[in-house]
Amino acid sequence: MTEHIRMILKGIVLDPVNHMPVILLKQEDADLLLPIWIGIYEANAIALKLDNVKTPRPMSHDLLKNVFAELGATVTDVVISKLEDNTFFAEIHAKSLDKDFTIDSRPSDAIALAVRCEVPIFADPEVLKHAQSIKLDDQENQDQLRKWFESLDVEDFGKYKM
Repeated sequence: MTEHIRMILKGIVLDPVNHMPVILLKQEDADLLLPIWIGIYEANAIALKLDNVKTPRPMSHDLLKNVFAELGATVTDVVISKLEDNTFFAEIHAKSLDKDFTIDSRPSDAIALAVRCEVPIFADPEVLKHAQSIKLDDQENQDQLRKWFESLDVEDFGKYKM
């Protein structure tokens, strides 16, 4: 079994070119960022939880968390598991009694559930190897990333300033 790499959700920003939300995951013990472009609704679902916004009725990811709980299952972690044809794939890992199971997911949905269940986010090393991840220990990449961040408006970061 491949050892997965722990990632930390650093925030959600808007891509200045296409104005699409980007999840920024940072490798826990290294200076590597993994950007994943997602839809506006998915970004909103994650942002609601990060901002501790209470909705009058459960959102889809709240509903899923509640279903797991009612069935006696717990989400243990999520994994950004694959990158194929520029599309990321994820898995939700869960446990019920003595059975472990894996559920296929979009990364945005897996991350939205992870923040609600307060479980770790991991990435497969092959994903990091083949993705357009950014190594922050490389001065050229640091400069490129800094220029991109400087081109963003402060409002683009919302409460997720890095």
